Amino acid sequence: MASQVVSGLFLKANEVRVVTLSGYRGEHELIAPKVSKFSLLKNPQQADVQQFIAQLQAYISEHNVAKVVLNRRATSGQGAGGAGTFLMEGAILACIRVDIEFVHPATLRATDKRCGALKPAKPTTVDLGKAYDLAFEALVD
Repeated sequence: MASQVVSGLFLKANEVRVVTLSGYRGEHELIAPKVSKFSLLKNPQQADVQQFIAQLQAYISEHNVAKVVLNRRATSGQGAGGAGTFLMEGAILACIRVDIEFVHPATLRATDKRCGALKPAKPTTVDLGKAYDLAFEALVD
């Protein structure tokens, strides 16, 4: 199977942290390390959401991203996704034109235990690290 470019999008509050990888689990590289965040206003108007999606689509096109991986939001209880992540998730699902996959946090933890040694380029900041883990999930062995 050929390698593909995948982006991990970690949704938190009104921001999307982005890490894009190319290659395979055993050998991959970071793409566009300077771009790491897209934001949406807390009380956005229609034009704000359209601009947010346009920026995300431009990034995806520019880097030939084949798949986007999002964190599975909690729907209830502590840590349940707020209005910001709900809005961004809906806009991304409705408008982004590449494959979208959701990954549960437990899956990320399990993969990290199994494959942690294969992640030398993982960012040290927590949110970018989670975005990296999301992208890594979509890489093939």
